Amino acid sequence: MGSDPFLGLPSPDRAEALAVAAERSGRPASILEKDVWVVFCLAALFDSDQGAHLSFKGGTSLSKAHGIIARFSEDVDLTYDVRCLLPEIATGIGAEALPPSRSQEQRWSRLVRARLPDWVEQVALPRVSGRIHKEGLEANPRAVGEFIHVECESVVALVTDYVAPNVLLEFGARSTGEPAEVKAVGCDAAPHLPSLSFPVALPRVLVAERTFWEKATAAHAFCLQGSFQGVRFSRHWYDLAMFEASGRARKALLDRDLGRIVARHKQLFFATRDDSGAWIDYSEAVEGGMRLVPDGRPVLALADDYQRMLEAGLLEIDAPTFEEVIARCRALEERANG
Repeated sequence: MGSDPFLGLPSPDRAEALAVAAERSGRPASILEKDVWVVFCLAALFDSDQGAHLSFKGGTSLSKAHGIIARFSEDVDLTYDVRCLLPEIATGIGAEALPPSRSQEQRWSRLVRARLPDWVEQVALPRVSGRIHKEGLEANPRAVGEFIHVECESVVALVTDYVAPNVLLEFGARSTGEPAEVKAVGCDAAPHLPSLSFPVALPRVLVAERTFWEKATAAHAFCLQGSFQGVRFSRHWYDLAMFEASGRARKALLDRDLGRIVARHKQLFFATRDDSGAWIDYSEAVEGGMRLVPDGRPVLALADDYQRMLEAGLLEIDAPTFEEVIARCRALEERANG
């Protein structure tokens, strides 16, 4: 006999099942529930002909696909291959897909901003809404620019406002999404409820080493800026600390060529200034000048945000303290520059 599908259960039964999974896993029921919808959305997107041109990336990929972090990452970052979105420009330029000049980058970006929202609404959204309709589920996906907001039916109460109840799918198209590999992704509640079946997905996932360089160069820029625009930045430092603790940072640091590709990409598409007004040189993070530990007030802001993340239950029960995270990032910085 097959097991009952979790999402097909009546709401009271789903709530009861999530309560059991929460007790067994130590994770809040609301986070386990949202995780199910994250995997459901990934399955809907990658179980299609467009899945071959998408890449799943970011912190969610580090936990769900690579197993490097034990952090619940609530949003889903995806890249649609720029060579598919801009065939007249990007075809034949290779896996790096870098524009030859700053002026060409501006043209690429204008075209991406014009075309990507249409692709999201006309191609990606029907994939998600179609799967929801097919399964007879209570959820409302809607496209907003380069995002799909999936308002999911929730059967448990949120324990914190740090985690939004809905799934956010964020699409980008300024790279090829390579190198990538197909990996299986399951739900966090599944091992604790073996009598039920849960969504599974087989997404193309950006390799962990590229995600390392994406996060390391981002943290490097934040340190040089000396301030944080917005909130929820501490997750990047936690992720980098887990790269160091797991030993995966060593492998990433050996691939400096990949780091240079990421640095050149950010220099073209995401140029930003430091606290003195000078343009940040991302290549410094690859060539022996990486900064991962900020000074002064930004550290206090990171510590406060990290505490909120702990209280929201986004991390494992035995998560490192903020002081341990910073210590590991400092060790990583020294290793990278040594």
